[in-house]
Amino acid sequence: MSEKPRPITITDPVTVTVNGKEIEAQKGELLIDACERNGAYIPRFCYHPRMTPVGMCRMCLVEVDTGRGPALQPSCMLECGGTMTVDTESPAVRKAQDGVLEFLLANHPLDCPVCDKGGECPLQDQTVAYGPGESRWVEEKRHYEKPIAISETVMLDRERCILCDRCTRFADEVAGDALIHFMGRGSNTEVNTFPGEPFSSYFSGNTVQICPVGALTAKPYRFKARPWDLEQVESTCTTCSVGCRVTVQSSADRVLRNMGVDSDPVNWSWLCDKGRFGFESIHHADRLVEPLVRSGDELVPARWNDALDRAAALLREGLDRSGPGGIAVLGGARLTNEAAYAWVKLAKGVIGTDHVDAQLGDGLRADAVLGLPKATIDDACRKGGTVLYLGPDPKEQLPILFIRLRHAVIHDGVTLIEIAPQATGLSSLAAESLRCRPGDAASLVEALLAGTTSSAGGVDGQRVAAASALLKAADGPVTVVLGRTSLAESDVSVVDAAALLLDGLEGVRFLSALRRANVHGALDMGMSPGLLPGRVRRAEAHDWFAQAWPTVPDADGHDARGILQAAAEGRIDTLILLGSDPLRDFPDHALAERALRAARNVIVVDTFLNSSADRADVVLAAAGFGEVSGTTTNLEGRVTILNQKVTAPGTARPDWLIAGELARRLDADLGFAGVDDIWAEVEELSIVHAGMTADVLAATGHADGIVAPMAVVVPEPAPDDSETDETSEVDDDQPGDAASEDWAPPVVVEAPELLRFEAPPRTSAVPVDSYSLRLFVTRELYDDGTLLQHCESSAGLSKPSLVRIHPHDLATIGVETGGRVRLTGAERSLVVEVVATPSLPTGLASVVFGQPGVEIGRLIDSAALVTEVRMEAAP
Repeated sequence: MSEKPRPITITDPVTVTVNGKEIEAQKGELLIDACERNGAYIPRFCYHPRMTPVGMCRMCLVEVDTGRGPALQPSCMLECGGTMTVDTESPAVRKAQDGVLEFLLANHPLDCPVCDKGGECPLQDQTVAYGPGESRWVEEKRHYEKPIAISETVMLDRERCILCDRCTRFADEVAGDALIHFMGRGSNTEVNTFPGEPFSSYFSGNTVQICPVGALTAKPYRFKARPWDLEQVESTCTTCSVGCRVTVQSSADRVLRNMGVDSDPVNWSWLCDKGRFGFESIHHADRLVEPLVRSGDELVPARWNDALDRAAALLREGLDRSGPGGIAVLGGARLTNEAAYAWVKLAKGVIGTDHVDAQLGDGLRADAVLGLPKATIDDACRKGGTVLYLGPDPKEQLPILFIRLRHAVIHDGVTLIEIAPQATGLSSLAAESLRCRPGDAASLVEALLAGTTSSAGGVDGQRVAAASALLKAADGPVTVVLGRTSLAESDVSVVDAAALLLDGLEGVRFLSALRRANVHGALDMGMSPGLLPGRVRRAEAHDWFAQAWPTVPDADGHDARGILQAAAEGRIDTLILLGSDPLRDFPDHALAERALRAARNVIVVDTFLNSSADRADVVLAAAGFGEVSGTTTNLEGRVTILNQKVTAPGTARPDWLIAGELARRLDADLGFAGVDDIWAEVEELSIVHAGMTADVLAATGHADGIVAPMAVVVPEPAPDDSETDETSEVDDDQPGDAASEDWAPPVVVEAPELLRFEAPPRTSAVPVDSYSLRLFVTRELYDDGTLLQHCESSAGLSKPSLVRIHPHDLATIGVETGGRVRLTGAERSLVVEVVATPSLPTGLASVVFGQPGVEIGRLIDSAALVTEVRMEAAP
């Protein structure tokens, strides 16, 4: 992990003399950073550039003279300013560093050969560079029980701890999970968790990475390799859509560790534990290592040629029976940008179907994601800015975005207004947190913009007025973080709210809160009905792509719900699932079940055999994260590079190659020999990626990625040839000559315009039914998903789901916490255990999706604006 000084723009320079050389620093910049930026490294243990300095270790002592004579001062606590002369190498400084290290080593075990930190340990390095040559201590060192498992993934060796305060500061300041502390007094001071309270933070792995010694180690990496045995590449995490920069480290062709990279516009070196330890699934024994073909009631291994021939035959049969409209593609958010483009070209440019959707019923309309004015994470975290958060709980679904927003509110004076049906990780930080009923977001936003004092969306009028006043007092443009708050309501209310905000707030910009890994890249590549690559509408870009593709669909297709509905009604002949599991992941489980049962043929491309793949006719084994190269796009529209580090297991193949092989068997050629060829075509045809060549992306200055579009490309006008030089000779026989009767000038197709958001007709609010509860369904970070359940250290972290209901609603039927109720939807019912939750609004039933215990998807009606259920006591 990089712990270099944060990028800084010098606007108020001061001159500091360091070791006899004058340097320029920003007034107020910490001396330790200014010295390092100018080549004078100062050793440190407790200091970290992304946390508040505390000056605990005293290793960074330097001699500073501000006019009163030189004195030893901690450089991590001293700001640059005025006249300052610094000596980082004087005898006094050397003596102080020597003494600090001698005391640190008094009780520190000399177990470097077996310590996981050995070889990358600052204590080792600084002892060699600045410490005593030998120890004067002969006394027995202190011993503790070791190691202590303070969580499922983090182990603590207390005798190695040097009390630098990094882990405790991170837990308190950065993550907001103050679960690890100093305990004891004097020489008995130690770091530990509260008795019986594990370090159950979503960000605990960061403390392992920033620990300067081997006190905190990660269970998935412990004793697996030595640092000098590791090879690494820089890549991008694909666990969610934030797109954190990481280094993927491997040994013996196995990924052993992910480490955060300090990407200033994105993750600041922090990772959530799901992303950090998700590499465990890569080498799981259940990985698909070869294709499978159905034989009777079983899926049996097959050769690639046979499996691809079978899949191509099913596609041909489907085309013969139902035409292009009988084939549909679901999924694609797992893919790289290049693989998504290859599959879109196969589906829309070869097969001719527009029934393609990378969102699985839990996203927003494509023009709302791509067509609204876009903001970056830095825009949302702008000092003194205002953020209106209308989306899912970021701590559960977009953890590093949560950390960035938390820092912005606490340290940078950002005003946060939250709209959510229940409390989230942001609620305690929000200036106003409005508890809005599912489906009523648009009504509440309308009231906010109007400044009314009347209640709206179930929110008290005084709270509405207070939030409205905050919006009106915003310093600069407001940033709206926009996503689906609940899986049990359609996206209509959120999109209506976005339209109102776009019209009512000057300069407003939107940051997407969709969670799926590369869903934004998939949408950019046209993996949505009615779109083609480059954020353009199919109808407007038809002729542009017809120049390069064999065919282009003539009509807009279905979204995910429409595809499954059509399949359930027998109108979809062949269903292709790209890294998606509708039976588990589509909110409306009943519809997904009917669709998979009614579809004549199912082709699956995936890394694991999941619930939907069990129904497939052909399963094609795909390479996964760390096994493919390419690019990915995060929620800002930032394109970053993915690098291959290990070989895919067995004969698993990259997704783009599978698409190319299927195209060849359908008598078409996608024209790709590798990912570079794909990206070259993307850069040529996609308006939004124009100029973003592979060389530009790989340039040193673009390590943090490039937000698309990188520039507005304006084509030069064609030269006017209407006037001809009278002295020029004309050859009537040459093709291209105006005198030739058979020649016609080539048709020049103008590039289509970028997609723009079109406000839909306002949908009427759903009236409140006093006899029903509105279902609120959200997600948690640790779920019952396929990848997480194949991570040994994290699989047990998903919690059984319970239904949470306000005590008043439970009292009406005489049920208390721990009781059982029957929830009945339009056609189905479930008997579930309930928990009385006073913090919830009345009239709401809250439950977590995709957890063991409650199959709430059986009650969700994906066709309804909101899903409502009746409740009664169950025996």
